[in-house]
Amino acid sequence: MPEGHALYRLAREQTQLFAGRTVHVTSPQGRFEAGAALLDGRVLDEVFSYGKHLFARFGGDHLHVHLGLYGTYTTGTGSPPPAKGALRMRWEADGPDGAGVWTDLRGPTACEVLSTPEVDRILDRLGPDPLRPRADGTVAHRRIAGSRTAVGALLMDQSVLAGVGNVYRAELLFRHGVSPFRPGRQVDAELWGRMWSDLVALMKDGVKAGRIITTRREDRTRKRGPVEQADAHYVYRRTGLPCRICGTEVQTQVLVGRNLYWCPVCQAV
Repeated sequence: MPEGHALYRLAREQTQLFAGRTVHVTSPQGRFEAGAALLDGRVLDEVFSYGKHLFARFGGDHLHVHLGLYGTYTTGTGSPPPAKGALRMRWEADGPDGAGVWTDLRGPTACEVLSTPEVDRILDRLGPDPLRPRADGTVAHRRIAGSRTAVGALLMDQSVLAGVGNVYRAELLFRHGVSPFRPGRQVDAELWGRMWSDLVALMKDGVKAGRIITTRREDRTRKRGPVEQADAHYVYRRTGLPCRICGTEVQTQVLVGRNLYWCPVCQAV
């Protein structure tokens, strides 16, 4: 599932390409036909993300998209390709340089038109998004510190923290030597302050790079040049491989429906 940095980049791209322009909206598949009819021919004001949610504002109506595990956008210039398969929604518009631009959405968990109050209700149930201006990490800590639930589960709870997924969860905990099984109530304010600041920086780097890189250069096999994918993470998807710091085999276990990765020595309970 795309994490918050990917949605932030997607919102920025769609704003640059379509904001201020009349958008032709269709649903070749037919599952979004009524919603497409509401938005077709209207001017897009902006697209913004919050956590893993994407919102496109057309006046008082908002298109809400949640990609889930299988949703994808494809964007291009010129004439779009012939519509095939389960194409939920297509946008077309005159691009900023006069050429046509288009974007296709396939396989989302949610694709719906909402009013402003309905959008507010979604935002109200989400925790702070580290990529949003003036996001308050202490709000997340109040929920973490008041819970006996494992912090590895809490970090995946979007009502606690919005935008963090499996990669950022595993890597943030490793970088701070925190066992994913530590109860939230044992994460004190000082530790969380360091984790929050680090998470903000990591996610901003993810926006800039277009990928998640969490390793420090000195901990990589290749010390110079572009970061190879094999060197990008400390523990994520490194089951059975030696920890980059202590050499212990990286472990994995399912937690809240997703594979969790950790080093049992560097992140001892």
